[in-house]
Amino acid sequence: MGFFKKLKEKFTNQGEESIGEKFKQGLTKTRDSFTGRMNDLVARYRKVDEEFFEELEEILIQADVGFETVMELIDELKQEVKRRNISDTKEVQAVISEKLVDIYKGDGEASPALNIQADGLTVILFVGVNGVGKTTTIGKLAHKFKEEGKSVVLAAGDTFRAGAIEQLEVWGERVGVDVIKQAEGSDPAAVMFDALQAAKARKSDILICDTAGRLQNKVNLMKELEKVKRVIEREIPGAPHEVLLALDATTGQNALIQAKTFKEATNVTGIVLTKLDGTAKGGIVLAIKNELDIPVKFVGLGEKMDDLQEFDAEKYVYGLFADSLETEETE
Repeated sequence: MGFFKKLKEKFTNQGEESIGEKFKQGLTKTRDSFTGRMNDLVARYRKVDEEFFEELEEILIQADVGFETVMELIDELKQEVKRRNISDTKEVQAVISEKLVDIYKGDGEASPALNIQADGLTVILFVGVNGVGKTTTIGKLAHKFKEEGKSVVLAAGDTFRAGAIEQLEVWGERVGVDVIKQAEGSDPAAVMFDALQAAKARKSDILICDTAGRLQNKVNLMKELEKVKRVIEREIPGAPHEVLLALDATTGQNALIQAKTFKEATNVTGIVLTKLDGTAKGGIVLAIKNELDIPVKFVGLGEKMDDLQEFDAEKYVYGLFADSLETEETE
C-alpha cells in the first residue's frame, strides 16, 4: 500500500496536509459507506476471484461511480491483478486507489486551472438548476479570489427566481464585492451588459455572472443562456473564459443527467460539485469526468467560506481511502 504513503508524504512536503485533511473530512460519509463495504468484502474473501470482482462492481455502482466507469475500472483491475500476480484481497485496495487516479486523470491534467486572464478582465459564467448551491458557490469563489488579492464584481443575472438577487447581494456584502443588478424580472442579458461595462470601467480582475436556473429541460432557459453568452462575447471577444456548471453531489445520477443536458446546450468548461460532504455517493466525481470528459474544477466540502476547494484527484482518493492509510500505519 505504498501508494497511500506517497500521497501522505506529498501533502506533507508541499505543506498541503491541511487541504488533504479537508478532503478527508469532506468525504467522511462516502468513505464510511464505501470503505466500510470494501473492508467487509476483503474480510469475506481470501482470494481475488470472479465473485470478488462482481461484489466490488456492485459496491462501486452503489457509490455512484457510474456504470461505464465501473466496467472500465473492473477490466483494468483484473489486468493489473493478473500482471502483478495479486492473490490477497487486501492488496487490491491500493490498486483500486491508483486506478481511480489514473481514470480521472486520463491522458491529460486531472484538474486544469481556471482560465484566468493575465491581462484584462476574466469573465466566469455560472450555470445550473435551482437549488444546487450555485449562488453560495459564487460567493465562496468570490471570497477565494478576494483572498488572492483580485478585484471581483458579481452580476445578478438570475432575475427570474424570487430572492435570487437579494441572496447574491448578501454574499456581495459578506465578501466585500460589488453586485451589479437590475429589478427582478429584468432581461438577464441587459444585466450582463451593465456588469461588463462596470467591471471594465473599474478595471476589475474577475466578473462572476449568476444565471437563471429553471429546470434544465426548458428550451427557453438554454436560449436565455445563449443570449447571455452572445452579449458577453460581443463585449469581450473570447469571453466567457469559463462556463462552470454547479451540480449537487447529493443528487447522484441526476447530477450526471443535468451535466449531459447542459453540455449539449452550452460549452461547459468545468464542474463545481457542491455538497460533496453531504453524500455517501461521492463516486459521482469519477462518473462526470470519465463519461462526459468535463473536469471537476471545485468541490464543496462543507459550510465554511474556505470549504470550496480546487479539485485534485490524488487528494480525493486520499480522502476516500484515508482509513486504509491509518490502518497501514498502525500495522
